[in-house]
Amino acid sequence: MKKLTPKVIKSKNEARAWSVWVINYFTACGFMELLPWVGSGYDMERFGILAVPTPRHADVFIIAGYVTRKAAKRIKMIYDQMASPKYVLALGSCPMTGGMYWDSYATIKRVDEIIPVDLWIEGCPPKPENIGHGIVMAANAIKGGLEGH
Repeated sequence: MKKLTPKVIKSKNEARAWSVWVINYFTACGFMELLPWVGSGYDMERFGILAVPTPRHADVFIIAGYVTRKAAKRIKMIYDQMASPKYVLALGSCPMTGGMYWDSYATIKRVDEIIPVDLWIEGCPPKPENIGHGIVMAANAIKGGLEGH
């Protein structure tokens, strides 16, 4: 197989950066703050962001809300089905700390115990501007050639 030149690699990364396909996993209120991105408020498709129905086509995995032990199995399964390179964004305090269910036996305290997380976006829930900033940071990582997991 022929090796790609640096110019071709840079062009490939640039194209991938502005065609980010995401798959979402929401268990709580985090989706309410993501909704403006889907609607005309921010219009995510204008930025090249497209929600896909299958993990096999996704570049970015967005997780919001508290994660239970049962949900952890599904999150791991979705992550394993994604093609490399893949990026994971955790939205809000719930995937970071367990949220208001932090003391429950059924809640995973940190989602990075299950899968590696590339970007944590703080807030309870995070504002749409913060979510957009996180997605732009993921796109810049792709453009810069930083490989996800």
